Amino acid sequence: MAHKVLSALPEHGWSWKSQPGYKPVLILISALVFIALTIMPPPQSMLNMVTKADPAGYKLPRNAKNIVDTVNQKLRPAAFKAAQEGKTETVGEHGRESLMKADQVARLAKVMVLILFWAAFLWGTEALPIGATDILVGVAIYLFAILPLNEISKAYMSDAVFFVFGILAVAVGVAKTGLDKRIGLILLSRIRSAKAFAFIFLPMLSVAASFLSEHALVALLIPVLMGIYKVSCRMHGVDKDPALGVFLLLSLTFAANVGGPGSPAAGGRNAIMVGYLMEYGTPISFLEWMKTGIAFVPLMSCVIGAYMYLRCKPRFKVPDMNPAEVVRAEVARMPKFKGLEAIMAVILVLLVAAWLIIGEHAGLGGPTLYAVMAMFVTRILRWEDVQEGVAFDVVGLYAAATAIGVGLKFTGGALWLAESFVSALPDFLSSGEGLVVGVSILTGTMTNFMSDGATVAALGPVVLPMATLAGVSVWKVGLICSFSSSFANFLVVGTPNNAIAFGMGRDPETGERLLDVMDFVKYGVPITILSWLVLWIWAVFGYWRVLSWPF
Repeated sequence: MAHKVLSALPEHGWSWKSQPGYKPVLILISALVFIALTIMPPPQSMLNMVTKADPAGYKLPRNAKNIVDTVNQKLRPAAFKAAQEGKTETVGEHGRESLMKADQVARLAKVMVLILFWAAFLWGTEALPIGATDILVGVAIYLFAILPLNEISKAYMSDAVFFVFGILAVAVGVAKTGLDKRIGLILLSRIRSAKAFAFIFLPMLSVAASFLSEHALVALLIPVLMGIYKVSCRMHGVDKDPALGVFLLLSLTFAANVGGPGSPAAGGRNAIMVGYLMEYGTPISFLEWMKTGIAFVPLMSCVIGAYMYLRCKPRFKVPDMNPAEVVRAEVARMPKFKGLEAIMAVILVLLVAAWLIIGEHAGLGGPTLYAVMAMFVTRILRWEDVQEGVAFDVVGLYAAATAIGVGLKFTGGALWLAESFVSALPDFLSSGEGLVVGVSILTGTMTNFMSDGATVAALGPVVLPMATLAGVSVWKVGLICSFSSSFANFLVVGTPNNAIAFGMGRDPETGERLLDVMDFVKYGVPITILSWLVLWIWAVFGYWRVLSWPF
């Protein structure tokens, strides 16, 4: 029987040909570069950093004078203790121990930096499946003895990881009960014109995307919008209206993207930053995050609506559209709000309340897991639903990102990167609000070429020490990094929202694609620039100045 099963499986011969999730040429090249750079000696600047007494931006433990002492205290505890007592020899758990020298510690920091860039490259190009890269990070940290095994395990199982898993499971429950569909249709039921769509619906959508899965909202609403598109064309005797299609699809996508800054629940990138801030000793609560970001979301979505309306409306072939006519009939066909859908709504409301009230003390992961457990108990979810609906490779991405952050912070690699970036910045972008602006430009650009989660994962350990070095609030720099990772507007691959809109945006009758790849560039680049400007003027140089910043 086993032989028959194996013989029935398709054979995949190995080749150099690239395919999604496996690009052997890129794997080989990146591995060779990683090995070559690992063999090379660490730079002098890194050697100076690890031996510098009480370096700014690095918190030393008790009895440690520099980073070399810190690393020895954790990795060679017996030898470090013996040295403190004036002894020359000692025997640890694994035999005779000796203190690591400065060049060895600097090499660990250099390897950790290389792991960061190697993982970011593999995540961004998907030369390996995301889950495989997640595992590779832990393997590399263990192989080079950067952290003890138990420390690696702890880094992979942080509160942020539980939060990401939990929020993805909650999204599965919301979709399964149809609650997301009801929310989406209710949002559209009062919209009677293109202007109302731009200035009423889009802000409501953005705020909803701050708490619900933006990907689920986009995937849910595009079929509804395509129905509105086709009915509007038919009512006015038009075969197709490219400008109307672009307006509906890209406005929806860009508005969903910009919901990210609203709350930590908006996406995994935010959970990564929450974890980094916690690891950095500057934890932020759910409510404190909302104070800094929620005011930006509706304003920016209005700016998006205004830009798309002014640019697309003059080229409409139809005089206008009336979504309410199409949606009203769909709402009437929906079942009554009761049963599992009502229970899911109660769980969701209680979860948000828990984040707001007890999130700072219990973390974000604890209340989220309570909600997941409640969904299992009430039979909203089965384990099969979780297996099918939760992207465990994405959960692993955040776990690996947390481990990278821990390793970079411990070895001093993050401090070295921060010092290098700060020294390379122009004077006006290396201190104060200028640094915040510089980090937002860097993040907003990178997030268009790799996933938002991978962008924050790669930059988080770098930009937080930059804040300390430049005398800027760690919260400001961390939040601006996470906020700007939501500006993935000008490439199809920048975010799943863009890919969903590009793939699903087709004429319901002819199947003709309503978006072109260049549409994202033509409309997305100006939207990204506007996003930066609004973020700087309205938030950084605006209401952020009246907020208190404890860290």
